[in-house]
Amino acid sequence: MTKKPPVKKYAALLRGINVGGNKKVPMAELRTLMEGLGFGDVRTHLQSGNAVFRSDEGDPDVLARALEAAIETHFGFRVPCLVVDGDHLRAVAEACPFPAAELEGRQLHATFFSAQPGPERFAALDAAAFLPEEYRLGDRVLYLYAPDGLGRSKLAEALARPAVVKGLDVTTRNWNTVVKLVELTAAP
Repeated sequence: MTKKPPVKKYAALLRGINVGGNKKVPMAELRTLMEGLGFGDVRTHLQSGNAVFRSDEGDPDVLARALEAAIETHFGFRVPCLVVDGDHLRAVAEACPFPAAELEGRQLHATFFSAQPGPERFAALDAAAFLPEEYRLGDRVLYLYAPDGLGRSKLAEALARPAVVKGLDVTTRNWNTVVKLVELTAAP
């Protein structure tokens, strides 16, 4: 008898939707689309492309590619998607090198990567030039402290340059969203 893999909770992080009227993806349609892919217990959070779901597929990349293909077929445009499991999200929150509890959610961000970026991608970046803004690299995540928010962050601009992100799917969430996604992907 073949043992079925356990059902895991995941978060799908869609990049660049519902921003300035571009790439409109209504959350109700996204939920229906994801249910059509066989994802269970689909819920969305905010309008900015955060969904949680259950799947017995163990490879987040397989789930991400399936979701990207379905979105492109249904909506007519490509949306990069990262899928991370609840364990990874919890580990990201627990490993935060900044005092998250003491900061406003808009001051702390997590940029999720599709693969671990090597330190050579950051070698040309003079981090001291951006103080008091700071970043730290974690497991497929970059933590960004931007005291004046992401919209005013010069460091965020520098970190988004092609030398850093080329060849990777990346998407950023503020800390409030990270905390909520951890909560939504927690068992049961």
